[in-house]
Amino acid sequence: MPGWQTQLCLLSSKNYKSLLDILPFKATSMSNQPDLNPYSVSTSTLAASIDSDAESVRRKHLSHEASVKSIGLLYWLGGIIGVLLTLVYIVAGIFLMSKQETMLQGLVVIVVGIVFGCFFTFQIFVAMGIGKLSPWSRIAATVLSCIGLLGFPLGTLISAYFLYLLQSSKGVFVFSDEYKEVIAATPHIKYKTSIIVWILLALLVGVIAIAAFSIAFVGVTKR
Repeated sequence: MPGWQTQLCLLSSKNYKSLLDILPFKATSMSNQPDLNPYSVSTSTLAASIDSDAESVRRKHLSHEASVKSIGLLYWLGGIIGVLLTLVYIVAGIFLMSKQETMLQGLVVIVVGIVFGCFFTFQIFVAMGIGKLSPWSRIAATVLSCIGLLGFPLGTLISAYFLYLLQSSKGVFVFSDEYKEVIAATPHIKYKTSIIVWILLALLVGVIAIAAFSIAFVGVTKR
């Protein structure tokens, strides 16, 4: 290369370096540049959006969730009372079987008590499933509610209300796996027992009290 070309190249190289030194910024490699995508969404913003949606869904179904779980509470109470009555049946049957003339009646009473015991034990298991919002418990509670329709008039009204809670669109969603994820994402939201359930509970206790009083009254009048 001729001497004048070499000098020109050296001069250009020096001028280029001087220009870089006086610039307010320095060139950096593209690999060190941050992501400047204007359409990107930060992870924290996305998580906040998901939590907000879950809370909205939970609050929308919270009242129905409380009413559904209250069915389990009533089933628990009815199941425990039923199991206690089963023990009374079995004891009464054993007492009747101790006598020769009432042996057959005692056997019938024991069999009836065992059948009732199986039914009320199953009811307790259903109550446990409803408390966990297990999908199978919705089907089982539907069967129990259909049987309860035969208890006219009070049993019919209560069971019809249970069927509405279980078979409505909100009821189906409350027992779904998607709603369990919503509950897991909103542990700070708690449900409260519905006032309707407390009314039903009071009616149930009242019916039991009336039945117990009637049995006691009949026993006294026969003496």
